Amino acid sequence: MDISQFDYQLPSELIAQEGLADRAAARMLVIDRQKQTWHDGQFRDLPQYLGPKDCMVANDTRVFNSRLFGQRKGHTGRVEVFLTKPLSPDGRLWDALVRPGRKLLTGTVIDFAPDLHAIIREHGPHGHRTVEIEANGDLYEILDRIGHTPLPPYIHRPDRPDDRDRYQTVFANERGSVAAPTASLHFTPEVLAQCRDTGANFATVTLHVGLGTFESLHSDHVEENQLHSEFYRVPQAAVDLIRASERVIGLGTTAVRALESASLGGQLEAASGETDIFIYPGFQFRTVHAMLTNFHLPKSSLLLMVSAFAGTELMLAAYRHAVESRYRFFSYGDCMLIL
Repeated sequence: MDISQFDYQLPSELIAQEGLADRAAARMLVIDRQKQTWHDGQFRDLPQYLGPKDCMVANDTRVFNSRLFGQRKGHTGRVEVFLTKPLSPDGRLWDALVRPGRKLLTGTVIDFAPDLHAIIREHGPHGHRTVEIEANGDLYEILDRIGHTPLPPYIHRPDRPDDRDRYQTVFANERGSVAAPTASLHFTPEVLAQCRDTGANFATVTLHVGLGTFESLHSDHVEENQLHSEFYRVPQAAVDLIRASERVIGLGTTAVRALESASLGGQLEAASGETDIFIYPGFQFRTVHAMLTNFHLPKSSLLLMVSAFAGTELMLAAYRHAVESRYRFFSYGDCMLIL
């Protein structure tokens, strides 16, 4: 398959730059795979589509302040280091993206604060660097203080203090993501309570969102691409709730990736580890029956995933409708429910 099959035209003004003040006020495009139809709705309608035989599954990962700004030792110009994934158990070595890459050579020392420094150790492909972090104290406590919310590059503004809460889901618990599982950003405690009132089960899994979820595909031929691996965990408690249900609703593509990674043996089992699962048309879903998801970038792995779930023709037609109907796109945008 050629990646150009998964393209669509999106006016830049439809890319949401802010989260709605009311998380649950998003629009929701409801897609029926069997009938090959859709209709416009509101996210607050979600409980209407749930029942006591369902199990909602959310990703409980928590975003950390992974974007750092500092200076090369002896220089005044600002440089950026975006920590994407720890590479050593002690948290000293990290995979990172850096700017400006041409100046951050191996051995370069970067000062972020009196208690936080980094050294460029290795160059990798596609602009990646291995950096060694020197922290005088707990790294995550320092990042909480001086790090920045890692807003996606299509949000063309600096992060603000309110993003620290708004770019975090109500399910956030396990720290480790560099991007939010955005479909869950619409939930409020009140909407979640209404969903539970339907009798539906609710389970959580963990997938620490990294480059495997959001980095651009590098090959024009779909099958030649490989995603970066990400840590995931599907606990036995989630497996038990899912097995006691007839329909599984993945709350976001990352929850779906975790569930389908733990189902590759043929049926869902408790599992944890690294996954680089790449879901594109032709993939056989073994666990998930419905999906809540935001709208995704053209020619992205996430658009390929929802196309695999709903069918490419139906999905691209629904995306064209969303553009014509002025839905808000991407992380802080509106959502769709695929049944």
